[in-house]
Amino acid sequence: MNASAINFVVLNKYLFAENLQGIFFSIFIIAVAAAETALAVAIIINLYRQISSVEVEDTEIMKY
Repeated sequence: MNASAINFVVLNKYLFAENLQGIFFSIFIIAVAAAETALAVAIIINLYRQISSVEVEDTEIMKY
């Protein structure tokens, strides 16, 4: 995802130097990626708190 953000900035710089839309899109992409990472970490922390393990085999308890 960061490669696409860099592409937005570079293309914006060379094609439309007066507009800042590429930079804003890249900041938005980085913010979404950070939010996805925070959500994944929160899920892992809650899973560990509930069953004291992050093993995939131990999570089958949560099916029932």
